[in-house]
Amino acid sequence: MHFKTITELLRVKQWIKNLLLFAALVFTGNILNLPLFLKVLTGFFLFCFAASSLYIINDLKDAKEDRLHPLKKNRPIASGTIDSVFAVTLSCLLFVISLTGAFFLNFNFFIVLLSYIIMTMLYTYYLKHIVILDVLEVAAGFVLRPVAGAFIIDAVISPWLLVCTTLLALFVILSKRRHELLTLNDASKHRKTLAEYSPELLNEMMSIVTSSTLIAYCLYTFSSTTSSNHHYMMFTIPFVLYGIFRYLYLMHKKNLGGAPELIFLKDIPMIIDISLWVITSAIIITFFK
Repeated sequence: MHFKTITELLRVKQWIKNLLLFAALVFTGNILNLPLFLKVLTGFFLFCFAASSLYIINDLKDAKEDRLHPLKKNRPIASGTIDSVFAVTLSCLLFVISLTGAFFLNFNFFIVLLSYIIMTMLYTYYLKHIVILDVLEVAAGFVLRPVAGAFIIDAVISPWLLVCTTLLALFVILSKRRHELLTLNDASKHRKTLAEYSPELLNEMMSIVTSSTLIAYCLYTFSSTTSSNHHYMMFTIPFVLYGIFRYLYLMHKKNLGGAPELIFLKDIPMIIDISLWVITSAIIITFFK
């Protein structure tokens, strides 16, 4: 069994989502605090293990449907590269490691991680089939990540962080639904809720979410507790604006909306933009007080 096959089973590329755990570390000005950084880094890997165990469960459940999908059919379980017994064993092992580690790292973090696992299981077996709730539940999973990171370092959770994360997550999720609807033959066979959506509806929803994301971030830079102590945060707005426009460009002109992780991992302009946003924000919050 090849190492690449294992990484595909664990969906290691999806681990990029868990970088949201570092948000509180950055926005509290503790990015250079090594003990706190190492705690969040530990929490990052524990969250990754939990997420991978849930991906395995999802792949086991959806193996039959995945075999009909032009891309998902190549996943290790759907293709038969990995047998179900090994997959179940690995999933259980990851569950034990992640929850045990989370319990000893920080009890509040443990509760958030457990909540994420329960929510994702509900999504896998029930909520993914309910229109609108399917996207809201996935967005909630994104929100729990920065919350988990804040609990690890005992930081106050900013409502602005929750609002911006929710809106940005909805933007990415809706763009993925739109891509699936437009590119898959008989899309509802692959995801039942797609029968309840239309390109027009998704475009309207994305328009609302896109505008709200930008407005919420602008208000954050002007009106939040963080901005009251760091007035220069307004200079990070262009990075957010470019990132949203770049994502829309890649979705509409390059047809890349179906794989958000590839955009964030492979699109050089997007990588540069996000890196500059993180570096600029960290410098402003850490040194300009």
